[in-house]
Amino acid sequence: MPENPVTVGSDEWLGRTGDSWAAEWRRTDRSFTMLTERLLQRTREFEFEWALDVGCGAGELSLAIARGQPQCKVTGVDISPQLVATARDRAADHLNVTFEIADAASWRPNEKSTPDLIVSRHGVMFFANPVTAFGNLHALAAQRAGLLFSCFRAWDENPAFTEVARLLPTPVPPPDPDVPGPFAFGDRARVDDILIRAGWCDIAFERYDFGLIVGGGDDAVEDTVRYFATIGPAARALREMDDSARNCFSDKLRELALSNLHEGIVSLPAATWIVSAHRG
Repeated sequence: MPENPVTVGSDEWLGRTGDSWAAEWRRTDRSFTMLTERLLQRTREFEFEWALDVGCGAGELSLAIARGQPQCKVTGVDISPQLVATARDRAADHLNVTFEIADAASWRPNEKSTPDLIVSRHGVMFFANPVTAFGNLHALAAQRAGLLFSCFRAWDENPAFTEVARLLPTPVPPPDPDVPGPFAFGDRARVDDILIRAGWCDIAFERYDFGLIVGGGDDAVEDTVRYFATIGPAARALREMDDSARNCFSDKLRELALSNLHEGIVSLPAATWIVSAHRG
């Protein structure tokens, strides 16, 4: 059976997926512009001196927090060496932010102080054992530390993925919510249960919908095609197509882009949870 192109295992961040996202960090940062701003707004609800960014990727959220809170320390961790290398390059002029290659499910700080805010922009859905991972984060956090992360809601609430998937020549089944991947945290009750079992309390969910920017620049339509050929949910499927199928799919993407083009930007609706909690 062909691999579901919208399922990404954690090991893939060590290979081609990590390479692609590291090379295309400007696109990914642009995609999540609205979500990043909302997460920054929400961080202001917490008092903190040290923020830990889980699954920090190329470092956008870590750097944004560091710029806005220069008196605070920020540490970003990610399993992808490629993404961490990119984040470190971007952080060259920021003395209050560092990045480490590490799995947050088992990471521990090398110092006596502990982070008092744990954040993540779509980096927590890939844990092989989420209860254990959030339990580790709970254990390493300071007393009454805050937790704040975003994750996609259910597959069928996210046209940014479903509208593209329906254009593929082979129908794509919805991803298994029990398998680590982008939609593993779509079920609110499941996420709530994971956090409770890991020791977190005061758990709250915010529904946040935003436009996932997939195209822009001088030719936003063609930029959209390039987006999905490199980092979008159909990138792997595209690599397996022959030339005829690839050209047909690209033409359909252009039609989708045109129908979602507004003022030089192509964006598709995305639906997320923004989850907050405290260390119990």
